Amino acid sequence: MRLLTALAALLVSLGVGAASTGNASEAQPEFTFTAIPDQNEAALRERFGAMADYLSGALGLKVHYVPVKSYPAAITAFRNNQVQLAWFGGLSGVQARALVPGSQALAQGYEDQFFKTYFIAHKSAGIAPAEQLTDALKGKTFTFGSKGSTSGRLMPEFYVREQFAAAPEQVFSRVGFSGDHSRTLALVASGAYQVGALNYSVWDQAVANGEVNTDDVQVIWTTPTYPDYQWSARGDLDAVYGEGFTQKLRAALLNMNDAALLKSFARTRFVPASNDFYQPIEDTAKAIGLMNDW
Repeated sequence: MRLLTALAALLVSLGVGAASTGNASEAQPEFTFTAIPDQNEAALRERFGAMADYLSGALGLKVHYVPVKSYPAAITAFRNNQVQLAWFGGLSGVQARALVPGSQALAQGYEDQFFKTYFIAHKSAGIAPAEQLTDALKGKTFTFGSKGSTSGRLMPEFYVREQFAAAPEQVFSRVGFSGDHSRTLALVASGAYQVGALNYSVWDQAVANGEVNTDDVQVIWTTPTYPDYQWSARGDLDAVYGEGFTQKLRAALLNMNDAALLKSFARTRFVPASNDFYQPIEDTAKAIGLMNDW
């Protein structure tokens, strides 16, 4: 008996047993988020590292940014609960939320309500800006961004099909996928592809930063506006982090007013979003077969 008593006292002194069990139950689960890799990795790490710091302070728990290499990897991480929150494009958000019951679009950039795609062309293509896509594009080389991108693939493909009643491969002499918007811009600016489609804000920011020679490449057409990027959260957050956590997270996103951080997103502020906003994206994805990827 004395031996058992001594052993129990030793375990308590080492923090093992009932005391350690209590501490473990009180430990908060880790909160992680990711983002689709739509620009170069260095820019994403800087932006989302700062975002992790902001959310840590706003939510009162440690928040980590988890980088991924592709749009499908971001969706998979969300589905598998490797991340609980993600900065998705319109299409990737629709695809991801369909895989996790109860998931919600919480917030979008003010500008994301009126998103658009630029079609850009190298001067060697000899294509003049116009109010619609024209036959001048036929036979040219063309690059999309990522295969899962809303602004870099879904919407430009939709409008190509609408205008020409044909798949892109039937319109252009060669079709590629650059992987992200920054790469699309670089490929067209270099002449490696004659025409490409990309997120308007990436172009505008590059022009503002003096990174584009507009004598070599120019915008030739702008799509109608559509809803795009958003913060989407898994549907089980309240069960894991406590009642009301989802609304606390939404409030943190909507109340973010750090000028430098907002500038890194090329957004003026975040505004409320809901799944219903993205029904047009889902309908378009279904119409051209992109929901079938998941």
